[in-house]
Amino acid sequence: MNGSFPDRNKQVREMMGKLGKEIPQTMNGFVGLHKAAAGGGVLDAKTKELIALAIAVTVRCNGCIAFHVHDALSAGATRKEIMETVGVAILMGGGPSVVYGTEVLEALDEYEKQGLD
Repeated sequence: MNGSFPDRNKQVREMMGKLGKEIPQTMNGFVGLHKAAAGGGVLDAKTKELIALAIAVTVRCNGCIAFHVHDALSAGATRKEIMETVGVAILMGGGPSVVYGTEVLEALDEYEKQGLD
């Protein structure tokens, strides 16, 4: 996956949909985890997205960065809040694996197009 972070965000979301068709049980579980972790609670959506973004940076996950910058902005985070974000989160333990799983799926698709098994 290449391109700008908005392009990467779109690519990750599309590939997560494809990954969901290949391994629906796993992805349904992850979606449930995401909803439970990111949903209503004591912390608001913006705070949770900022925490997730900080972890995305810590684990060096570009796809996660594209995803969570977008969602933090959508939740009302400002540039200053995003730049000050340093913390820990609930959700991100599984997130990087999902993003890298989409890269495995993409690689598999490319190899299969070339006739490699």
